[in-house]
Amino acid sequence: MRDLVIIGAGPAGLSAAATAHALGLDALILDEQPTAGGQIYRNVERVTEQRTADLSYLGRDYAHGRTLARAASAVERRQGATVWHIGPMTKAEGRQVVWSEAGRAQKVHARAVLLATGAMERPVPIPGWTLPGVTTVGALQTVLKQSGIYPTGRVVLAGSGPLLMLLATQYAAAGVPIEAILDTTPPGGLNRAMPWLPLAMVGARRTMLKGRRLRAAYGRAARQVWHGVTGLRADGEGALRVVRFTDAGGIAREIAADTLALHEGVIPNPQLPRLVEADHAWDPRQRCFRPVLDAYGSSSAAGVYVAGDGGGILGADAAEASGRVAAATVALALGRIAEAERDLRVAPDLDRLTGQRWLRRFLDAMFPPPDWIGRVAGETVVCRCEEVRAADLRKVASHAQGPNQLKAYTRAGMGPCQGRMCGHTVTEVLATAKAMAPADVGYYHVRPPAKPVTVEELAALAD
Repeated sequence: MRDLVIIGAGPAGLSAAATAHALGLDALILDEQPTAGGQIYRNVERVTEQRTADLSYLGRDYAHGRTLARAASAVERRQGATVWHIGPMTKAEGRQVVWSEAGRAQKVHARAVLLATGAMERPVPIPGWTLPGVTTVGALQTVLKQSGIYPTGRVVLAGSGPLLMLLATQYAAAGVPIEAILDTTPPGGLNRAMPWLPLAMVGARRTMLKGRRLRAAYGRAARQVWHGVTGLRADGEGALRVVRFTDAGGIAREIAADTLALHEGVIPNPQLPRLVEADHAWDPRQRCFRPVLDAYGSSSAAGVYVAGDGGGILGADAAEASGRVAAATVALALGRIAEAERDLRVAPDLDRLTGQRWLRRFLDAMFPPPDWIGRVAGETVVCRCEEVRAADLRKVASHAQGPNQLKAYTRAGMGPCQGRMCGHTVTEVLATAKAMAPADVGYYHVRPPAKPVTVEELAALAD
């Protein structure tokens, strides 16, 4: 029996582990990736030891992940561990956590579970997005960090938000040519965000100044930069050949391309919080569902806490702070510290989280999430696993009470990703078709296993 099982070794999970160890908790970290760092600090230990030259374009902030990993080094960490089930809470044994590692399923019981599973890129369903050559900005950044690999040929980045800007500037610093940036941010971003500028400067001044430098470099990162882009479409026979779009003046244009990377922001990774049946709420500013949490990261599911972007998108600094807050709250719940000590310990981090929320309000106004996903063209594939189109969803929308019934009618969400890549799009399409709010339409029920497992892995549990 462990005091705490932490799922995820990104900034939230690593900071929580260091705090848990300092407070005398017996903790275990389970992380799906081969090395620690999460998405933001992916592969940071190997990069800082074996590829130090790459830090010149990945940046000093990226190298901070190594400090976090070292601070949590006293806690047992299992890399390559894919968690696919979390059992119900019992008084005698807590919650059972089941994961697969090296082809074998394993399990452990925990008095508390901290979900630090982070964010995922919002799926961007445009016509042609399933063509070879079409990927996401996050995927390109992942392989850049993991292996120092980048695409050759004509590269086009399309979308909106800080991550797109960051990859563009990293590519420019690394000497990777970008054919074009197609910025889909609606015009008037600074005017929308201006009411939040003073609070964002007070709460996250360093990040705001870094963002200003990033924005200046972003405009010089590609051979062509188009703003106010709409109507994106990827075309080609068997592979991507052309990206079509409408410019800010309403003129249809096209660019030859070998790689198209899409990005429209990130959303909380929904699988494990929904697996434990934690309450969720629709966030209209970020157009996604997120777990309902108190100020200390406690969810409605007994013994389950959430830290980092999995509880709402706030960024790496906030994730680190929320990990410390959640770990101290677990220590309080297990009787290891008094409430007064917890409150004193987490007060600075709660202040940091407030500042990061002000920053997030600024960013949400500057880069609003797309409101067109529910209106995607009928031929657009929504569920990539089962090849279900938007038109297929709309055809039966009037007969479906929600996404789960729609799943039964169309198989959308029944593929290997378990609805992870289509869930929010299905909600948006169904809500638009039924003239309902996404909050009222809801989301898929997530059942175990949360990730595909083999019969051999299941059989290993009998041992």
